[in-house]
Amino acid sequence: MGKKVKKDEKPPPDDVFDTLLVESRQAATVVLMLTSPEEDVQSKACEAIYKFVEKCDENKKLLLDLGAVDPLLNLIAQEDRTVRRHAIMALGVMCAHPDVRKALRKRPESTQAIVSLLGPEEDSVIHEFAALALSLMATEFTSKVAIHEAGSVEPLVRLLTSSDPDVQKNSIEALAQLVMDYQARALVREYDGLQHVLDLIKSDYAIIQRLALLTLDRLTQDGENRRILREIEAIGRLLDVLATPTLNDLHVMVVMVLSNLLEDTESLELVKESGGLKRFVALITDQPPPEEDSKKGDKKAGSRAGKKSAKEGKGKKDDDAKEDAPVGGDSIIPTLPDVKMCAAKAIARSARSAENRKLLHEQEAEKMLIQLLTNDSPDVQASAALALAVISENLSSRDCIKEWDGLPPLVKLLGSDNGDVKEAATLALANLTTGNSVNCVEVSNLGGIEALVSCLADQREEVVANAACALTNMGQDEGLRSDAQAKGVVPALIEPLRSNNTNVQGKVALAVSAFTCDADSRQEFRECGGLEPLVLLLHSGNDAVRRNAAWAITVCGVDEPTATEICKLGGLQILQEIQTSASRHSPFIEAALQRLLDSNLSAKFSLYSHLGPGNLIEDGFFDCGKLKQGTHFMTLEEYCSQEMNDKRPVLLINAKAAGEADVGEANKVDEVDPKTDLSKAKESNTKVSKAKESKGKSGRNSRSSSRESSIDSKKGKKGQKEKEKELERQRLEEEKSKAQREKEEKAREEELAAQREKEAELQGAERPPFTPPPDPQLVKYVEEVTEKILPLPSTRAQVVALAQLVSDKMGGRIERGQVANFSWELPLSQVRFELKSNVIPIGRMKAGIHIHRALLFKVLADRIALPCSLTRGEYNRAWNEVLLPDDEADPTAPKFPPKRYLVDLVHEPGALLTPDTQAAVSYMKL
Repeated sequence: MGKKVKKDEKPPPDDVFDTLLVESRQAATVVLMLTSPEEDVQSKACEAIYKFVEKCDENKKLLLDLGAVDPLLNLIAQEDRTVRRHAIMALGVMCAHPDVRKALRKRPESTQAIVSLLGPEEDSVIHEFAALALSLMATEFTSKVAIHEAGSVEPLVRLLTSSDPDVQKNSIEALAQLVMDYQARALVREYDGLQHVLDLIKSDYAIIQRLALLTLDRLTQDGENRRILREIEAIGRLLDVLATPTLNDLHVMVVMVLSNLLEDTESLELVKESGGLKRFVALITDQPPPEEDSKKGDKKAGSRAGKKSAKEGKGKKDDDAKEDAPVGGDSIIPTLPDVKMCAAKAIARSARSAENRKLLHEQEAEKMLIQLLTNDSPDVQASAALALAVISENLSSRDCIKEWDGLPPLVKLLGSDNGDVKEAATLALANLTTGNSVNCVEVSNLGGIEALVSCLADQREEVVANAACALTNMGQDEGLRSDAQAKGVVPALIEPLRSNNTNVQGKVALAVSAFTCDADSRQEFRECGGLEPLVLLLHSGNDAVRRNAAWAITVCGVDEPTATEICKLGGLQILQEIQTSASRHSPFIEAALQRLLDSNLSAKFSLYSHLGPGNLIEDGFFDCGKLKQGTHFMTLEEYCSQEMNDKRPVLLINAKAAGEADVGEANKVDEVDPKTDLSKAKESNTKVSKAKESKGKSGRNSRSSSRESSIDSKKGKKGQKEKEKELERQRLEEEKSKAQREKEEKAREEELAAQREKEAELQGAERPPFTPPPDPQLVKYVEEVTEKILPLPSTRAQVVALAQLVSDKMGGRIERGQVANFSWELPLSQVRFELKSNVIPIGRMKAGIHIHRALLFKVLADRIALPCSLTRGEYNRAWNEVLLPDDEADPTAPKFPPKRYLVDLVHEPGALLTPDTQAAVSYMKL
């Protein structure tokens, strides 16, 4: 046994502090420990802070207020790895609070310090929390710019291949935020990050898969990125995910990525060649893919599929479930409605290009969309109808959609309660009926006209605009137009004209022009008050609205009553004002103005002082003198209602016989009489019924009084108290009867007042329409011209004879230079005094000068189809021009175009003056 040797225990050096174990329960104390020079203390303090801030957001804010951010920023740059790890763990969790992120934004060096921790020499925990901090900071745009400038894209892309799923998750989340900026998308492509992002779709963790798809959705907004993804066969891999039922939670985002990829024609060509588009269609419509396509897919991508399955077989927890899941064949699991909705939107986005529409049509994408129209989900229906609307811009697609029975579900969707569905359906029908009469007839046969007319009263403005567009397309066919008019399309178009939406205004105004092509529809539109809102649309600042309104006025202004009403509403003034504008003037405005003037020759002659040979003066024409452009043009009724004044008289043309006017009035009276008879019959019936009611009431009152008297006689034997109660009850009944009588009297008074109002309205409605003053003398002039001048053999002879006749009727020949001495004003004043009016029928004038004779010549010439023009000059000068051929005795002589002549009606009646000669100039000017 050895000898025990005593160990010499050396005491610690005098300058070394003994170990002190400190227990602290105050966060402020731990924050102070962060500034300790001892690495062990720093590490433990950071670890304690990490555990503290993980508990709640209030703790994060508390440590920020205690000033923990700056020491932590210093510690993440510490040489000791443990200190760095614990410091970035604490700081990364604290970044979840917005105030912490705001504090870091105020410290520019913080972003670079965090990005430096993503280096390959750091461990996975540091990578995890550094990426977490960047992903949280990247939610703000300012921080996103700083992170991008710090060169974070390259290390984040590298970390996507990390073996730690938390590192992958935080890195892909940070990239998803950064690639919202187009510059970051290009950097991801430069650092070969597209392949890494695509590989993350095979991750075992759903959150990583979703973040990868979100990043791809944003990356594929760049055209160059889409090209590279095509090269690495991303579309096929995405379709494989879409064909896996167990990954149905990813299908919506996969379709979103595919919608971006399919925007390129090259992608569609690739999908078409590989059979992927038909596979995509089959998956969305819950149908098994075609056998041919599946065989092609096996031959072309068999090796790749084998590699993919081998890769997926590694490290997966739910291997067997996914391998055993049925894909394709007869066991198709219906896809989610959201996936179908996104698929329809993807096709709609892709179909915006004409080439893509052609490719989609070749792959019969319309069939899928038509099938989706019958889905139960309104979102799917709306997306499918919208996609059909876009793809139907292709002419061939319109015919195919009809052949594949796509119109019936679209018409049915017009009755949907969902606004999006109705909007998409009306848009699809509007595009399908554009330039396709067969589709228009089919929509009408399916009852689409009634549905579209009802859509004009929809609250959604887009629905109204699309319905008006579809009806306009159908209105090009005469039979469909008549059908729509019979179903009330004209009155239904009036209210949308008052919309504040310019798209609605323009489309509805165009629809008005399509359905007011005949006199009956124009009358209906005018009587329903549609002209006023239509005229107001001319004030619109939108060029399309103004153009369509002008075109509608051009169509409506064909007949004189409508043109007169438009002028009364100020349409003529508005058009003249626009005509003088350099920015708003257009050929449509010019056409509308000319149409109004051609239908209202009185206004045309007063404003422009000229009527051409095609402007035939009819009954109701009047000349109120020359007016300045922009002046309000009064109607004949307004002139007739004025009191006699000393202004220039208004010359009236009215060659209607008195008998014609009487017959017209009698017919109108006959039309009104049945209504008045009916109203009288109704009044008599009401009186009889009231008399019966009053008799019934009196009978009931007498019977009730007799019953009361019998009750009183029976109760006479009862006590005094019962008699008092009975008297009290009778008194209450009398009061009630008084109140009831008062109510009945009030009701009768109200009925009488209502009857008086109705009678007043009937009297106003029965007021005879305005009839212009008759002119029997002009009727005789027309008869005389028809009998004596119309049979003459040549046009020249007719002109000369008519000129002499007009001169004789207007006071005869006037010597040159004696026009001023010719007495015509006094006889005209006498006629005005006799008629007590400023409106003078021209036949009543027995003396007249240039203006009166030229007007009468034009009126009579138009009655015998003798073409001539009427032009007003200055100082009551006016003249007529005619085109006459040369009279050649030799019929074989060469023929020349007819020449223009002025007809002398004053000095030498019947003389034909050549323009630009001295005689013609002196005739036209004073």
